[in-house]
Amino acid sequence: MHSAHLPAQDAGLAGDAEASLASADRTIETEIAALTALRAALRNGLGAPFARTIALMRGIRGRAIITGIGKSGHIGTKMAASLASTGTPAFFVHASEASHGDLGMITSDDVVVALSWSGETTELASIIGYTRRFRVPLIAITSSETSALGKAADIVLALPKVTEACPHGLAPTSSTLLQLAIGDALAVALLEARGFTAQDFRVFHPGGKLGASLRLARDIMHSGASVPLISLGAPMRDAIVLMTQKGFGVVGVTDPDGKLVGIVTDGDLRRHISTNFLDKSVDEIMTRKPKSISGDLLSAAALEFINAAQITSVFVVDNDCPIGIIHLHDLLRIGAA
Repeated sequence: MHSAHLPAQDAGLAGDAEASLASADRTIETEIAALTALRAALRNGLGAPFARTIALMRGIRGRAIITGIGKSGHIGTKMAASLASTGTPAFFVHASEASHGDLGMITSDDVVVALSWSGETTELASIIGYTRRFRVPLIAITSSETSALGKAADIVLALPKVTEACPHGLAPTSSTLLQLAIGDALAVALLEARGFTAQDFRVFHPGGKLGASLRLARDIMHSGASVPLISLGAPMRDAIVLMTQKGFGVVGVTDPDGKLVGIVTDGDLRRHISTNFLDKSVDEIMTRKPKSISGDLLSAAALEFINAAQITSVFVVDNDCPIGIIHLHDLLRIGAA
């Protein structure tokens, strides 16, 4: 009897799954439409104030102070973190805490970026008043240019009014997505305007996989006496001894100018093995024009290079002269993968 109900139960579960997927599809379509509207706005009236915002934020001597409350506050926290990690000193000040002492964090050298979809958030009153009293530049991110926040601000980034993905039109969904997107656009535009490089990024992200991938080849390579190098004309018996001692499964061959002109690998040994093999010179066995990388190559790129070339070790060169060697295991050990 119990099993007789299973088909109906399964059908119910299938119906629930279908309804859930349909809901997800509607949400994503609604939010795509919102982003499309934002993109159109940037190409129209929003473009000019956005450009002024970049010029203002790039020129301040202090920091970008991001503020908001509720969902806008959560987006503001992320915006501050993104700015700070990409070269624009920034931190978040909770709008409610501002009137309880946190206004002291803001100086006349700073710029305040306030997020409020309606622009009528009462908790922003104290921080708005503070910026007007002490002439701290105020940028508003809101959907209403004529709101209290919009009227008070020096620059208004008026986001297009869009339909919330919430079927009741109550839960901030599309609106917070637009706040998030404009925050990312600000961070990236400032990053590019400042000429912020991958190595600058590394300074703020030294830990974890991201920090590992931003390390340079010269930072992780083996150098000095540990690099397996031998001169042109040397006998293969010496090359094999060196290959065994250094443990990289490879020996680099250099010319009289110290330039890397060849490489002898385990594969070369197998391909050229013969009765008089040990009496041959490295010149006869080596692979000419070996693959190499620059010391300024990011470790993530070095790993990609090694994988694409299907090799396990690569020499690091400077003006064609070998300065080090990197093994695949070195990159995996630091977490560049």
